[in-house]
Amino acid sequence: MADYYKEGFIVQLIFYALIWLVSEYIGLLLCMIMSFVIGGLLVFAYLVELVQKSKVPKAYFRWMLVSALAPAIVAIAFTYLYGGNFSWLQE
Repeated sequence: MADYYKEGFIVQLIFYALIWLVSEYIGLLLCMIMSFVIGGLLVFAYLVELVQKSKVPKAYFRWMLVSALAPAIVAIAFTYLYGGNFSWLQE
């Protein structure tokens, strides 16, 4: 498996940012849900790995970390960019 972490991270940042630009509400929900779900799976996988070693490659954990950080970073960046004043909160 090729180690394209930087490229994958950039693609995910662009994907989540485009969704955020289309709709702030859907972008925020998607970023939060994906961060928590993937982060939870990553924590669970680490705990299972500590209990019983498996043949899961280390690249899996790196990709999961990148996949959990990308939506969180986009959500933080856009929240800072909008100053927390979202249009869907005003309505």
